Amino acid sequence: MQSCSRMILGCGYVGMPLARAFRAAGDVVFPTTRSQERARQFEEQGWHAKIADVTQPDTLRKLPEADTVVFAVGYDAGSGASREDVYAEGLKNVLEFLPESTRRLIFVSTTGVYGDAEGQTVDEETPCDPARPGGKAFLIAEQYLRNHPLWSTRSVILRMAGIYGPGRIPRSADIEAGKPIPAPGGGALNLIHVDDAVQAVRLAADAEKFSPLYIVSDGSPVDRRDYYREVARLLGAPSPTFEEPAPDSPAAQRASSDRKMSNRRLVTELGFQPKHPSYREGLAAILNG
Repeated sequence: MQSCSRMILGCGYVGMPLARAFRAAGDVVFPTTRSQERARQFEEQGWHAKIADVTQPDTLRKLPEADTVVFAVGYDAGSGASREDVYAEGLKNVLEFLPESTRRLIFVSTTGVYGDAEGQTVDEETPCDPARPGGKAFLIAEQYLRNHPLWSTRSVILRMAGIYGPGRIPRSADIEAGKPIPAPGGGALNLIHVDDAVQAVRLAADAEKFSPLYIVSDGSPVDRRDYYREVARLLGAPSPTFEEPAPDSPAAQRASSDRKMSNRRLVTELGFQPKHPSYREGLAAILNG
């Protein structure tokens, strides 16, 4: 395949391995960052760094022309910006200054845009009803994209399940320390290993035929408590104990949306084949690797 130019807005937990994968394939990579030091580190990787902040439109006026643009901006609680500022208004700002030559825009969204499904399976046609601020902000951002000329012909929304991987296994320190885990019984946890999240982005970037929206998950929902038990087993820690989370806590809010995400469209249309088809293989690769 002929080399392409790829711009990654937000080169963090997903963006970094994505940039490495693009570069390894011979592509020219333009990662953005708000930090001069991070820009220097990116340049050492052979990438062409751009100082930009999606919440500051003036920094987006001279974006490099790239075949593919990936919006994968993470939320920095210390930035002073709200989630809506970053995800919704940030994407709106990018769309305003995006070069007309852009062939494909990939917006990394979240399955948090869905509401409670009472344990039923959710797909791309399921109505959205987000309960948390992040999900609401992403849904606004998606609507901005739907109203843009790029929609459907040159853009793809990827609604990511919970992303985990090396250095990102929630509660692992608490499990090793024997602390109770705030996790209610029942309720499905939907996951995607970071390696497979990167695979999904690359498939969406290069597909000749595609839908404008995909759910990205490993397709193997797991009971929250079973997930933590497997983490404990692999760590050689005692089986965890659990407690009901505080009613207004993030853990309680996450657990209130019981749904099972289907990745069928991603598999059948883009040929997605997860390297880690469930949490068992994913956790084993991290904790036994």
